[in-house]
Amino acid sequence: MLSRRKLRFRLIVSFALFGFGLSALFAFAALNIRTRVEEQLVNASLLDDAKWANQQAREHPNEPGPGSRLLTGAIKSERTLYKLPMSWQNLARSNGVHDIYEPADDGQTHHYKLAVWNEGGVISFLRYDVSREELGKQQLLISVIGAVFLFGLLSLVLGLWLSRKVLKPVSELAARLRDFRKAGKAEPLAPHFADDEVGELALALDEYAARLTAMVERDREFNSDVSHELRTPLAVIASTTELLQGSPDLTDKLRERLKRIERSSRQATELIEALLLLSRAERRGPTRGETTDVAKVAADVIESQRPQMRDKPLDIELAVHGPLSVNAPASVLSVALTNLIGNAIKYTLEGSVRVQIGEGRIEVIDTGPGIKPEDAERLFQRGVRGEGVGGSGAGLGLAIVRRLCDLYGWQVSMRPRNDANGAIASLVFEPA
Repeated sequence: MLSRRKLRFRLIVSFALFGFGLSALFAFAALNIRTRVEEQLVNASLLDDAKWANQQAREHPNEPGPGSRLLTGAIKSERTLYKLPMSWQNLARSNGVHDIYEPADDGQTHHYKLAVWNEGGVISFLRYDVSREELGKQQLLISVIGAVFLFGLLSLVLGLWLSRKVLKPVSELAARLRDFRKAGKAEPLAPHFADDEVGELALALDEYAARLTAMVERDREFNSDVSHELRTPLAVIASTTELLQGSPDLTDKLRERLKRIERSSRQATELIEALLLLSRAERRGPTRGETTDVAKVAADVIESQRPQMRDKPLDIELAVHGPLSVNAPASVLSVALTNLIGNAIKYTLEGSVRVQIGEGRIEVIDTGPGIKPEDAERLFQRGVRGEGVGGSGAGLGLAIVRRLCDLYGWQVSMRPRNDANGAIASLVFEPA
């Protein structure tokens, strides 16, 4: 899942985390290097002092112990070693610097370093108290942690300032696009930006908008021309059919066929009007003050779809539980119901198709093979057809219904039946 955080927020957080992490890494490296170097220097100095004291004791055996040039210590011979502390006696033959931890009077552990050098029967001990050094290390650690947090805060402030400077052209571009979307009219963007990456993006958007506008204009002109050319022959068919129906010598069979031709021409006219509404790409359908009776349109659609039943053992029923009107042209509602009811008849080989009206909605319930729940939404995509039915079809009917519903604020959906085989197509209208 893609992040929905704003670009500026992500840039600020990234810069602050980078600054904080870099400061913490530098502080850790500095403390580690300091500890290692200090340890080596102290050990080398202690061992050097122990050697010097040992040499002075051997060269001047009758003089008092010289001690150390830097620290106090003890010079003993191997015969008087028993007078020293037990921890020192065990280290008498181990030349080098040793870390010793002993309990102190205050209950804490006392830490000191002991340098030992045994040469020529003389053993020199040199002790160095590191407790104060450890206290200094703690103070230094606290100071470094404070510095890390300070640098992290500075990184955050710097990130805020840099994000505002860096993203200013991008924010301006987004603001202009929002204004164009509200105004519904696009103006050239490239002249308002420098010749950089944002300027290239603005130029690309201008070129895309120009191509899209030209394509929309071509489609609009095409739809207008096609609608004009199609309406003329349909009007001729409708008027001729009306004249033929008035002939007194028509048989009942011919009269029924003329009625079918009349319904088909009216259905084609309604489809053209609905497609023209879609081609205008308006967010709210132009109602032109028309109020349509849903039950009447549903009854007309059912009658027009009866020939599609052919010889199938199928019953179709219209159940009206209450009056229902919608603020939309009858042609739009007719196209939507023709697709929903026509699909139910086509997919149902036997059983019944029930059209139920009431409570601000209309439902088409069939006893066909049904649909899978995961395919319910996919059926409204262009080019997608249902399974288990033969015949021709481009899979555009339900896609047109969805676009019409979006235009008028209606909700259309499909779901499988829970009590039996079949599917339920629901069309919920916008409250008046």
